[in-house]
Amino acid sequence: MDKKLQIVGGGMAGSEAAWQAANMGVQVVIHEMRPTTETFAHQTGKLAEMVCSNSFRSDDDEQNAVGLLHWEMREANGLIMQTADQHRLPAGGALAVDREAFSQSVTETLLAHPNISIEVGQVNELPNDGIWIFATGPLTSEGLGKSIASETGADSLAFFDAIAPIIYADSIDMSKAWMQSRYDKGETEEERTAYLNCPMDEAQYEAFIDALLAADKTEFHEGETAGYFDGCLPIEVMAERGRETPRFGPMKPVGLTNPHQPEQRAHAVVQLRRDNALGTLFNIVGFQTKMKYGAQTEVFKMIPGLENASFARLGGIHRNTFINSPTLLDEQMRLKSKPNIRFAGQITGVEGYVESAAMGLLAGRLAAAEILGKTIDSPPQDTAMGALIHHITGGAETKTFQPMNVNFGLFRPVEGLKGGRRGRKDRYKAYTDRAKEAWTGWLAEI
Repeated sequence: MDKKLQIVGGGMAGSEAAWQAANMGVQVVIHEMRPTTETFAHQTGKLAEMVCSNSFRSDDDEQNAVGLLHWEMREANGLIMQTADQHRLPAGGALAVDREAFSQSVTETLLAHPNISIEVGQVNELPNDGIWIFATGPLTSEGLGKSIASETGADSLAFFDAIAPIIYADSIDMSKAWMQSRYDKGETEEERTAYLNCPMDEAQYEAFIDALLAADKTEFHEGETAGYFDGCLPIEVMAERGRETPRFGPMKPVGLTNPHQPEQRAHAVVQLRRDNALGTLFNIVGFQTKMKYGAQTEVFKMIPGLENASFARLGGIHRNTFINSPTLLDEQMRLKSKPNIRFAGQITGVEGYVESAAMGLLAGRLAAAEILGKTIDSPPQDTAMGALIHHITGGAETKTFQPMNVNFGLFRPVEGLKGGRRGRKDRYKAYTDRAKEAWTGWLAEI
């Protein structure tokens, strides 16, 4: 076996993977197509370039899942977090950085490492031998995208995809909503109550459609054309095609009986479906959207039962490339059909700088261990990284799998804690305490 680790992509995930593997004594080659091949988003050829925000979001490691992820990466000698701390800017409770200094520092650190070399150029095929990590992100090159699609059976990996919001289950008002599958379909009670339903009368529906049509929406850049992901037509586009279109689509009221008002038939019903195995997250079925974030929170809180909804992820539309990881990857992040290949970063279906770097950290360590003839188990599910890797390699619904930020909805509940808003602070602290203990234990074993 080739003792070198080949990493394709020098973004957050690829940079972190290289750092982790190199520090374990493995020779690493980073293949980066920039600056020879440019993208519309990148401005330089530097590694770990921040193309959107300069923020790594909340740094609170006791009340915020992404802050907990920061903590875990720091404990694991993570390059991205070390460098972010060195170039930190004032940003309240968030971790924001000087993006140019940050990228320059990451590049210099990796170039100076004796176990790391960089090759500029594209890799357009999935190799059959050697140990590889593909961390090419949402802007994967066309040639490589075709190779991945050919191997995984996907028709296309690059598209404008509209995604629906995801809501924390404990923020839904169940005095207005109820659990029921349409026409009570299903052989078990769980199947017959698979959907959460929010009813609207005619006046509520008409006001909701007015708000959808008037809301601020994301527009495409000049020269871009929108081919929507199959089955992901934005809800406001449906409304533009006719005010009744949503009511005969995802908002149809048929086959449902509201136990709170059994004698009154709803004019329209918004359905939510559990988005993870734990039942802590629900997505709004058929509510893909290109509304801007502020508009989404205003419009979707018009839905009865969601007036106080807390969003784990807002909807959106953007060009994206990601694989259906729960179907394609094993617990070691390896491609099942080509186990010499791992995927890391946003292409695995995680969203955000920190999440991408975290998956790079894990992939780098797992790949290095394989090269060194060792075995490392994936981190415990109760850690932030363990919750993420569990989500993308088996915890998420494969049919509705979409990119996801880390959030406490991915964590197993802590026994004995009260739910609801008043108990949320204690619950989040319990999550982080449990995660830190589990993460420290995992690091001590490897």
